Amino acid sequence: MGRVVLKYGGSSVATIEKMQLLAPKILQRAILGEQIVIVVSAMGNSTNHLLDLAKKASSHPPKREIDLLISTGEQVSISLFTMVLKEMGGDAIALTGFQAGIHTIGSHTKNKIKEIDTRVIEKHLEAGKIVVVAGFQGLNDEGDITTLGRGGSDTTAVAIAAKLHTHAEIYTDVDGIYGVDPRLFPQAKKINTITYEEMKEMAFLGAKVMEPRSIEIGHRYGVKIYVASAHGDVAGTWIMEESPVEEKQITGLSISQKVVMVTLRNVPNKPRVIADLFAALAQNEVNVDIISKTTSIQDLINVAFTASSDDFEAIETVVQSIQKNIPSIEPYYESNIVKVSVVGTGMRTQSGVAAKLFTLLADHDIEFKLVTTSEISISYTMDKSYQEIAVQVIASAFGL
Repeated sequence: MGRVVLKYGGSSVATIEKMQLLAPKILQRAILGEQIVIVVSAMGNSTNHLLDLAKKASSHPPKREIDLLISTGEQVSISLFTMVLKEMGGDAIALTGFQAGIHTIGSHTKNKIKEIDTRVIEKHLEAGKIVVVAGFQGLNDEGDITTLGRGGSDTTAVAIAAKLHTHAEIYTDVDGIYGVDPRLFPQAKKINTITYEEMKEMAFLGAKVMEPRSIEIGHRYGVKIYVASAHGDVAGTWIMEESPVEEKQITGLSISQKVVMVTLRNVPNKPRVIADLFAALAQNEVNVDIISKTTSIQDLINVAFTASSDDFEAIETVVQSIQKNIPSIEPYYESNIVKVSVVGTGMRTQSGVAAKLFTLLADHDIEFKLVTTSEISISYTMDKSYQEIAVQVIASAFGL
C-alpha cells in the first residue's frame, strides 16, 4: 500500500490515554502493509510550560538555549508514543529531528528546513518499523539543536512526505478545514477540497489549522495534504492542486488576532529611510504585512504597517534604533486590533467582491483602519470590538 506520513498535534497526544486510542488505528494500517512515519508535536501545552520556566530562569533567555529546552517537548512525545505502540505489539522506533536527518538553517526559534537526509528513516521503514519522528526540530550546521517556529511539526511532516514521495495526513482536534472558524461562526461549512494557493493565503492571514510554510512545501513538491480529526471518523479536507469546476467568489474567511499595527509619524520622505526601516525589520525576522504611506507634508510622511504581535519586541528595538538617527520619528502602537481577510481564487474571474465587502461594512457601521489586496484576498484591520459582527455579516453574505 506504499508509504504515508501521519502527523498528530499536541492536543491529539496530550495524554497517554489519547495515544492509546490512536495506536490501534495506526497498527491496523501497518498490518495492511503501509510503511508509516509518524510526526508528533509536544504533548498538550507542554511547550508553553517550558517557555514559562525559561522566563522564570532568565529575564532574557538566550534563544539557543530556548531551542534546546523546548525541543525536549517533542522528545517526550515520541518516546511515550513509541512505548505505547510497542506495548500494543507494534514494531516502532523513536527518532529526534536530528536523528531523522533534518538539517536546518536560520535564526534560533525560527529555523527553516535546509535538507532532510531520509536514509535513517528509510532504513527503519524497510525493516518493517513504524518510525516516530519529533516534529518542530532539527540540527543546524553548527551542531546546535534548533526549532522551526509556530506550526513546525506540520512543516516537518510535509517536508518528510515530499522526500518520501508520498502524501501527508495531518490529524488534529478539528475534523477538517472550514470556510470560517466554527468557534466564531457556528454555521460554518466544511470544505471538502481546497487549493494550495487558497489554503496558504488563509493560513498566512490567520487561519490556525495549518502553517503557511507547510502548504508552500506541499505546493512546491506536489504533496497532497489531508486534514482531519485525530479521534473521529468524519471525512476531512484535502489540500491539493485541483479546484472545483465552478469556483465560489470566496472560499474562506480568516481572522488574525495576534496583530500589532505600528504607525510612525514625522518620517522624512526619503526612499533610503523607508528602505532602511524595512531592511532592519527583515533582518530581525519580522514579517510585515499591510503597509500604508501618507502623502508628504513639509517633506514628512506617516508610515503604518502591521505585523504579528509576537514580533513586538523586535519591532520596538528596530524603531528605537532608527529614532537615534532620526529623533523626529514618533511611533504609535496599536494592539487592540484584528485582521479580517477573505480568500478565494474565484476573485480572479468574478468581479464585485470588493464592492460587496465595502457595502457590507458600511451597512453595519464597521470601521476599518487599513486595507490591502492580493489577486485572491482582501484584508481589513479593525478594532477588535468589530470582529464578531464583521465575521457574522461576511460569512453569511458569502455562504461560508
